[in-house]
Amino acid sequence: MSSVQSSIENRPPSVAHSFLNRVKATPEREAYRYPDLSARTDTDTDTEPEQWCSLTWAQTAQRVTAVAAGLMALGIRSEDRVAIASATRVEWILADLGTLCAGAATTTVYPSTNADETAFILADSGSRVLFAEDAVQLAKAVRAKDRSPGLTHVVVFDAPGDDSAAAAAGLTVLTLAELEERGRRHLEENPDAVERAVAAIDRDGLATLVYTSGTTGRPKGVRLSHDGLAYQGPAQAEGVRMGPDDVQYLWLPLAHVFGKTLISGQVHTGHVMAVDGRVERIVHNLPVIRPTLMAAVPRIFEKVYNGIAGRARADGGVKYRIFLWAAEVARAYARTTEANRVATGRAVAPLSLRLRHALADRLVHARIRAAFGGRLSRTVSGSAALAPEIAHFFAGVGVPVLEGYGLTETTGPVTVNREHGQRTGTVGTALPGCDIRIADDGEVLLRGPGVMHGYHHLPDRTSEALDADGWFRTGDIGELDGDGFLRITDRKKDLFKTSGGKYIAPSEIEAGFKAICPFVSNVLVIGAGRNYCTALITLDEALLMPWAARHGLSDRPYADVVATPEVRHLVDGFVQRLNGDLQRWQTIKKFTLLPRDLDVEHGELTPSLKVRRPVVERTYAAEVDEMYRGTRES
Repeated sequence: MSSVQSSIENRPPSVAHSFLNRVKATPEREAYRYPDLSARTDTDTDTEPEQWCSLTWAQTAQRVTAVAAGLMALGIRSEDRVAIASATRVEWILADLGTLCAGAATTTVYPSTNADETAFILADSGSRVLFAEDAVQLAKAVRAKDRSPGLTHVVVFDAPGDDSAAAAAGLTVLTLAELEERGRRHLEENPDAVERAVAAIDRDGLATLVYTSGTTGRPKGVRLSHDGLAYQGPAQAEGVRMGPDDVQYLWLPLAHVFGKTLISGQVHTGHVMAVDGRVERIVHNLPVIRPTLMAAVPRIFEKVYNGIAGRARADGGVKYRIFLWAAEVARAYARTTEANRVATGRAVAPLSLRLRHALADRLVHARIRAAFGGRLSRTVSGSAALAPEIAHFFAGVGVPVLEGYGLTETTGPVTVNREHGQRTGTVGTALPGCDIRIADDGEVLLRGPGVMHGYHHLPDRTSEALDADGWFRTGDIGELDGDGFLRITDRKKDLFKTSGGKYIAPSEIEAGFKAICPFVSNVLVIGAGRNYCTALITLDEALLMPWAARHGLSDRPYADVVATPEVRHLVDGFVQRLNGDLQRWQTIKKFTLLPRDLDVEHGELTPSLKVRRPVVERTYAAEVDEMYRGTRES
């Protein structure tokens, strides 16, 4: 048996067990870094450096056990639900680990979730305690109280100010420090309370309820077991080659399963996790943290690439031509070395390409790596497809993006591309212990330790998703090659047929457009039952407006700029370039530029930034109809 197999098969029963084991093994090693937000003043700008703090594993354990004991003092027992509504920050992790070490189950709530949906999640989960980031989240709890009679306490991370409304609603409000103090008093009388609670955890017991943000209807609560979360530790260590000397930058939302399961991997290996969920600080934080490992969603890699290209374009002249040349060299080098590795086992390139790559590295690539902190040896992308052109670019500049695949219902990652064996355009091969099968209709079926135990309070939906043999129906369409690499082609429900009988996978077309148009933010391909395809397109304001200023449009607001003939001509050039690579029935015949970007607030994006297609199509139904007006539908 290999060490990887042994580590997975002999995994602890829960992340709580893994955490206590980690503390015993490396108590004085650094566990977490986080910005000291209390030191910021109103006059500080986003570009100013910040003070970072640190916790060792022993210091983390002191706080986590105090949180766990504090929850016990509030009456929390095995599998009781404790919700967290907060952005990504170190307190989120302390609350989560504290909840697990109390034997309870974490319910995750995006801080951007509106009051009505927050109330639904708190009520449906039966959460008894809520960790709330600030007064905004506390106010949602107050509004939810009538529907959640079991909710009795709210623990706030930031001072809430006036909490009289919470008191009037029957909620007791504590600060995190006050909860920890209650926990320390509880431990004085019951010194082994946390150890006993962890020892009593059932491997198959409920560890977490993650509510899928969904593209339609109410979110579903996915019941994830302690074993599934514990499995992610050694599985991630093998899949991404994580080790104790890594420094990982965590900014992903912890309410999403992708972000939350990264904690399992970090606890297993014991490496440093730098935690800061402020997306606007990513560029500033990277040179400070100097991570060796980072996970992200494709939208971030798209924005980073477009930002790099936009700055080069703004420089103009020779600098821009050098960037375009270096970018193409990076892609060529990545494509060539990958193809040769697959064919011969050796990632080599011809001498002429190696020389061009070395020159491009000195002129451009090295500066891009420095912007990432200079030590980022691999990144992981999940949640949606990454355009191959963007993946090849980053691989060629020395920041390889390892695409993986998983769902909330599988406790996150099930497959991933390995660092020295990736195949761009695929999501890699199965993690140890996971099985993949393709159904007759092309649907991807998954089985493994992380597969959910079901949807909370939804037995019919559970039986639809899980068969008697434990296979989970993902709803994704995919292909497996002879070497076990999985390629996801689209969501089953997103595939559509034109009136001419041709099937269209919109995500492939959308990814292709994002790869060639540096100004795009979101694109939605439409054509179900129609005789040709159209698209709704939004542009990235931060990248478009500098271009507009250079073309005499600086005196206009964004909504007016996108309506100009100049911008339409600009985007049309990219659409025609895209069409040149598509089959005739896939081509975009017409497009509409929307006056604003899609967003979470209007319900057009999920909190994990996936497009809610039905919502967008309803919102812009008139614009869609206009693109088909005067045509004969056959």
